[in-house]
Amino acid sequence: MKPNTKTIAFALIAVLSSYAAHSQQRLKLDSILSAIKQNSPMLQEYRYKAEALNEISKGAKSWMAPMVGLGTFMTPYPGQMVMDERDKGSIMISAEQSIPNPAKLRANQQLLSSKAAIEEAAGSYTFNELRSQAKTAFYDWFVLEKKLLILRENQEIIQLMFNIAKARYPYNQSPLGNSFKAEGRLHEVENMIFMTENEIIQKNIALNALMNLPKDVRFAIDTVFRDFDPVELAVDTTLLANSRSDIRQLNNTIQSMRYAVKLEGYQAKPDFRIRYNHMAPLGQMMPSAYTIEGMVSIPIAPWSSKMYKANVRGMNLQIEAMKRGREAILNEAQGMAAGMAWEIQTTRKQLDNYEQKIIPALERNYETVMLAYEENREELPFVIDAYEALIMAQTQYLDVMRRYYQMIVSYEKQLEK
Repeated sequence: MKPNTKTIAFALIAVLSSYAAHSQQRLKLDSILSAIKQNSPMLQEYRYKAEALNEISKGAKSWMAPMVGLGTFMTPYPGQMVMDERDKGSIMISAEQSIPNPAKLRANQQLLSSKAAIEEAAGSYTFNELRSQAKTAFYDWFVLEKKLLILRENQEIIQLMFNIAKARYPYNQSPLGNSFKAEGRLHEVENMIFMTENEIIQKNIALNALMNLPKDVRFAIDTVFRDFDPVELAVDTTLLANSRSDIRQLNNTIQSMRYAVKLEGYQAKPDFRIRYNHMAPLGQMMPSAYTIEGMVSIPIAPWSSKMYKANVRGMNLQIEAMKRGREAILNEAQGMAAGMAWEIQTTRKQLDNYEQKIIPALERNYETVMLAYEENREELPFVIDAYEALIMAQTQYLDVMRRYYQMIVSYEKQLEK
């Protein structure tokens, strides 16, 4: 983790911890996504891998270390009769250096650098997955907040029904069963509130895990955010190819394979080696001598060229296979995005119908029945029936809203927005 990343993580923890003792900090979705991008160990792994490959590529043009040696040259075995000073041999000092072909070094550096881009695209793909999980948890939390608000309002309404039923019972204006029925509904709502609050805590913990924060950190979410942009019913594959990180990763892999083909093709180019030997004679009156030897490989020999030529053919076929795979991914993503867009539009119309027609009509029905009950012109069971019809519609509305947000998240995941 870089120093600035640590600072951001510690600052976010400190802020959330300080608000836990006083008032909860409300985090926006953008802030949560920024924290995930900076602090997620999964994303840091890809960043470190890319940095490692970039560092490795810096040494791709290096030569092999030189070789030096010390030994004897044409020295007779012990016990042999030496007839002449020249037959005593020499002490030999050797130095040897391999000189690789510069084209091979450049191609190898390109290959290593291209692998860093693959890791970066893989990191973007992982972030898209994490972002989708965070959005799902955030929007689920948003819907649960709405549900909790409705439940608490309904708790107050049922409490009012219960109080009226208890007040009327002594005067024989309300059967005892009405009080028990209202009390039962009241405890049911309390249980639903407990369950909803627990679900909110679960979403909090899930977001903490994604942001790499302690699991006991509590915060609230900012429930004010702009509405979504209209979805495109027909998504161009060019847009998908430019936006999707898995396609970029595939493109970078294809480019890396092309560099590998290029490097493999350069195996037909020769490598060089130079050797220098210095001989210091052991006999007197013998001059010092040296040898300089230059060598070059012959990779075009039939018994050596067969391997790299076969590798080039195999790599080119792998590239063609990846191209077909990319085309299949784009076609599938285009179809899925178009289907999601139509479903999102339909669900949006359902939400509008609930907001503008269904719920207002049931609210007016409930208010009418409740007013009649308060004036002692209606029985409590009819009020509860009207209330339950309203609650059912509100619950269905929230279920549709939750499904709507999930479809939005899936759609944006396809487009990586």
